[in-house]
Amino acid sequence: MSDLETHDDDVATSDDEILDVTILEDEEPTVESAFDRPGRWYIVHTFAGHEQKVIGALNNIIKSRELQDQIYEIFLPEEDVTEFKGGKKVTVSKRMFPSYLLVRCEPDPEIFYVIGSTPGVTGFVGAEKTKPTALTRREVDNIIRPFVEGVEVPVAKRRLPTHEFDVNDTVQIKTGPFATFSGHVAEINEDQLKVKVLVDIFGRETPVELDFTQVTKL
Repeated sequence: MSDLETHDDDVATSDDEILDVTILEDEEPTVESAFDRPGRWYIVHTFAGHEQKVIGALNNIIKSRELQDQIYEIFLPEEDVTEFKGGKKVTVSKRMFPSYLLVRCEPDPEIFYVIGSTPGVTGFVGAEKTKPTALTRREVDNIIRPFVEGVEVPVAKRRLPTHEFDVNDTVQIKTGPFATFSGHVAEINEDQLKVKVLVDIFGRETPVELDFTQVTKL
């Protein structure tokens, strides 16, 4: 018999043989939410324009009193916006909620006192000074977007919209951290194609500056 010939018995697989096959399923992207970090997130209100001063003062307190294991993180919500300056389009970073900071810390009355007594701080957003209200997962994720491992988030392209708003109009936010929130138009900036909307955030009416394309009239 030729060497090229192969018997059926040599290649056949018996019914008793078990083929061990491992099926690899597509792994879901790992989503990292700031809500899952140690401690809880709280909203701190500051004097107007004192956000950076409060951050500096609080960081000094954390370092001098060795509170790194109790006050973990200070976050200043900002966003990149496009403006027209000198006839040119420029992208600048602006505060999303003027006079507000997010602080991640342990829910401890002593820690609340340390933060609340920091120069420039007027208090926490919550029912009581000694027991502020912690943010929910949804609120945290709306402000600090969850990071998805291996996924590159595309930058939204801004389009020039048609002006259709009037002061006191009721509008709904379509995109961004506060999508689905509604509020009233307080100011209209036709040169920059923006509206300032008063939105009820954390029990306070807060001005939020948005592109015309980010809101729709109700």
